Amino acid sequence: MTLRYFLVSMSLQNIQEKLPQLREWIERTLARHRTEARSVASQRFPRLKDYFPSVFLETAYVVIVPRIPIPPLREIGLPELAEFEKGDYAGITYRNTYFVRENGLYDESLHFHELVHIVQWLYLGVDGFLTTYAAGFLEHGYENNPLEAMARELQNYFDQGGQPTDMKSLIRRNLAKIPKPV
Repeated sequence: MTLRYFLVSMSLQNIQEKLPQLREWIERTLARHRTEARSVASQRFPRLKDYFPSVFLETAYVVIVPRIPIPPLREIGLPELAEFEKGDYAGITYRNTYFVRENGLYDESLHFHELVHIVQWLYLGVDGFLTTYAAGFLEHGYENNPLEAMARELQNYFDQGGQPTDMKSLIRRNLAKIPKPV
């Protein structure tokens, strides 16, 4: 067993213990912004409907904010993820809702990226997404986190005019290839 594996394993144990607090923060954040949330379908992006079912776009929500809400990870007791708090993100997803900064309002590519994350949340579940994302962040950092890498790769496909396909099924297949945290 390598030292890195041991440290990640210990961190994941701490993350498992702190999941209730993290879930609570997410639920409070979603509730606080519920009146501002709009269905992605209402944004009327021309291409998203070619990649995601219309019912999915009706039940996926976007909130436009001046500042992305990031969980207070150190305060929750997750110092191993504190580096995540420092990120300057264009968007972030919690369950079926994502937040984008005001300058990303019309950026269809950014919205596509966040929709990939909604599908990841859907298939992994709340705890599964949080632990998989945390494990990927601890092992690979933000840029190479497998969930981010998948969203970015599919976003590039979208940006390059890739053939419309059933993204939800494709994401599900790709998720099966990502190692699950122990």
